[in-house]
Amino acid sequence: MNNTDSDNSLEWASQAYALLKKRQEEQKQELQKQEEQKQELQKQEEQKQELQKQEEQKQVLTDSAITDNLAGPKTITKPELGEFDDNFTWSAMVLAAQGKTINQISIDEIDWLTKLRRGLEETRKGFVTDLLDKLGDDPLTPESLDDLETLLIRADVGIDSTDKVISSLRKKLNEEVVGGEAGIKFLKQELKLIIDKPIKNSGIDLLVPQKGKLNVWLLVGVNGVGKTTTLGKLAYLSSSSNYKTLIAAADTFRAAAVEQLKVWGERSNVDVISNQSKNADPAAVVFDAINSAKKRNIDLLLVDTAGRLQTKNNLMDELAKIKKIIDKKVPDAIVESLLVLDASQGQNGLKQAKSFAKSANLTGAIITKLDGTSRGGVSLAISEEVNLPIRFIGAGEGMTDLRPFNSYEFVEAMLADK
Repeated sequence: MNNTDSDNSLEWASQAYALLKKRQEEQKQELQKQEEQKQELQKQEEQKQELQKQEEQKQVLTDSAITDNLAGPKTITKPELGEFDDNFTWSAMVLAAQGKTINQISIDEIDWLTKLRRGLEETRKGFVTDLLDKLGDDPLTPESLDDLETLLIRADVGIDSTDKVISSLRKKLNEEVVGGEAGIKFLKQELKLIIDKPIKNSGIDLLVPQKGKLNVWLLVGVNGVGKTTTLGKLAYLSSSSNYKTLIAAADTFRAAAVEQLKVWGERSNVDVISNQSKNADPAAVVFDAINSAKKRNIDLLLVDTAGRLQTKNNLMDELAKIKKIIDKKVPDAIVESLLVLDASQGQNGLKQAKSFAKSANLTGAIITKLDGTSRGGVSLAISEEVNLPIRFIGAGEGMTDLRPFNSYEFVEAMLADK
């Protein structure tokens, strides 16, 4: 990027920041107005209660109900606009590169991209920083490609993905002189092609529930990868996107999973169908959940499944039973089997994906715990070696820190300059 382009980018980002700052101030004024209205309503209610001489306990309950209704969800905090810094400028330019205008940029999007960039910082430190230090402004050489190969493998990109990228770069290097900046640009294109291939092959660019039919999403994966937490975040994302959502707590072999989901359900205002009996039949829970979903005209039924049983065969048998119930009860349902993987597990996560892919009829992957790991490149290995489209990624602990996967944003965050 030359100096003129850099100046234009900063000016564009500055204008976007000023607009978002103005919007935030307007929202604060609106919230202050709503707070004043809330206090006035509370005052009126207190006066009404006093006149009616209700019992003290009843007054307490009524006050509590009013406060809850007016306050809204207690666990969700709206992101605020931070400083006009490198993170903001980078996030704004990533959005602009995808065709967003200044008026279309939101604080939510800026906040997410900032989290994604920070989340992939450890991957970037051991990858891009070393790569840029080695390349500088010099043209690529066969030796620098050897260094790049080592860095890709170290980032858990996988052997197959690394071979594909290096082969493409060697071919390009044989045809023309490739400078450091052009090399990074070409690398981004190659990595994006790898990630996008299974997504395009699936015929679905963005996975969302289809209206007019019951959508059933099974979340599968071993214990400890964040499966139940991920389902809770999906429930919030779905519910806040105005899809009628229901949760089936079918991981009945782990008592804590049911309790966890109930907490997530309360936070997301989504009901949870469960069975309190010890070692209840997961398929029976799904059976009840489907009946409830049909009665309520639910758009999306999210099913938490067991992560570990006595043997792998037992686990796959349970998944098969659940699928059989779904096929029998709602043969026209749109079913997705989504594998939840912990990015920090690197190659172990890749092995899990290969194992489940053979037995569980997977349709996609959700990558969690991208924040703070140096192994974010495993996402490319999942795409190339398991041919699984990545559907969602998580880069934080908050309810809003799970988002639909965007390959352009991911690659840009992974290869962001210093």
